[in-house]
Amino acid sequence: MQRRRLGREGLEVSALGLGCMGMSQSYGEADESESIATIHRAIELGVTFFDTAEVYGPYTNEELLGRALKGKRDGVIIATKFGFNIVDGRSKGVNSRPEHIREVAENSLRRLQTDYIDLFYQHRVDPSVPIEDVVGTMAELVREGKVRFLGLSEAGEKTIRRAHAVHPISALQSEYSLWERNLEPEIIPALRELGIGLVPFSPLGRGFLTGTAKRAEEYDEGDYRRGDPRFQGENFDANMRAADVVREIAGEKGATPAQIALAWLLHKGEDIVPIPGTKRRKYLEENVEAARLSLSPSEVEQLDAALAPEKVAGPRYNERMMALIER
Repeated sequence: MQRRRLGREGLEVSALGLGCMGMSQSYGEADESESIATIHRAIELGVTFFDTAEVYGPYTNEELLGRALKGKRDGVIIATKFGFNIVDGRSKGVNSRPEHIREVAENSLRRLQTDYIDLFYQHRVDPSVPIEDVVGTMAELVREGKVRFLGLSEAGEKTIRRAHAVHPISALQSEYSLWERNLEPEIIPALRELGIGLVPFSPLGRGFLTGTAKRAEEYDEGDYRRGDPRFQGENFDANMRAADVVREIAGEKGATPAQIALAWLLHKGEDIVPIPGTKRRKYLEENVEAARLSLSPSEVEQLDAALAPEKVAGPRYNERMMALIER
């Protein structure tokens, strides 16, 4: 698979990564053997970029990835994240105090069974800790050889600029897809000015853009999508209509809707590396094929217009989760 660079510090990854969160939470029952087989198949297909976080599970997703990559560490890029206060197995707000960052880094290294983290993100901005102190601590971990590159997640433009002034930031991980375009007005231009790569999570709209989405109430208890406003009521109906063009273009090109949605992202710039999540080999193989799919300028324009922000119904998160997003 083609490689792409994130930032200007030398971080090189496959054009598509693999988001591992859903292997441990949010999207139905876990299946460890199939998840590990999916990670191994990803490596066979040229995927080098694997994304996790201490809060996924919590902890169990890092442990899973560590087991899966045992004996396969060379040549892969592991990204993980700190930034939440985890109490009794639940996230209780944000925490980016310097001593906490160090503690999380050591625990993540242990769970991942590795000597270094390739890309270490602040998962959510902590308004109680100056970003200069956060990135200063992260930079110390780089100097100590425990971390190679630094990232932020869901940070606003001002925070990104302040962080980058302390130590180069290689990547911003934030939600960006055909149906979530909030980064386009300010964040993406700032990233390109500063030379920071973009790692879009949920590039398939939590499955909505795959063409197989169901109404919120049809998902099992514990599935994140039961509480997703975009899968509920009239929002669901409006969003299905907006996504029709994805299905139409997919049919014309002999592709799947998921492949079209990922190809759209890949056509948005060489500095963009989506991390579609899956715990099944068949969906991984489908997603990887998107890297070979070419879209014409007119097809990209069609997709841009069909899923313009004003045509997508409902917020991307509930109020509690939206409060953690800095813009």
